Amino acid sequence: MNMHDRRLPQPGEAIVEFLQSDFRVVRTGAYVRCAVTGEPIALEDLRYWSAERQEAYATAEASLKRYVETRRR
Repeated sequence: MNMHDRRLPQPGEAIVEFLQSDFRVVRTGAYVRCAVTGEPIALEDLRYWSAERQEAYATAEASLKRYVETRRR
């Protein structure tokens, strides 16, 4: 999300395209869900994601857990 993009989020879940070092909001919303824990993550708090898997993660620990899970296959 571009830090200059100051649109007010719509209530509900956003649809986001995760890029390598940024993300693009496809449909506005207040949050996305963590792919590991299922907890909502406010877009302004989103710090961890996978562009490869198009998933968001609530914490670094959740990101590492998913990384380890997918590398075992």
